[in-house]
Amino acid sequence: MSKPAKAGDAAKGGVPFEEALKKLEGVVEAMEADNLPLENLLAKYEEGARLVKICQEKLAEAEVKIQQLEKNAAGELTLKPFETDVAA
Repeated sequence: MSKPAKAGDAAKGGVPFEEALKKLEGVVEAMEADNLPLENLLAKYEEGARLVKICQEKLAEAEVKIQQLEKNAAGELTLKPFETDVAA
């Protein structure tokens, strides 16, 4: 059985990065076509802003995981706890 999707998944970035990026590229192309009425341009802008946020969140998550990777004694990559560099 597949897991039911939560109502807020799309809003929280449940879309894969590649899919969000492809949709964003389509939005940009549509907006650059110069033949959309203002209302449609605004809707495309809102959609694009949402997709940009999703992409930024996915990239930030990936960056944290990359920063957490370290090799253990056997030479295997493992995740270590994330440490912030906060100066007191």
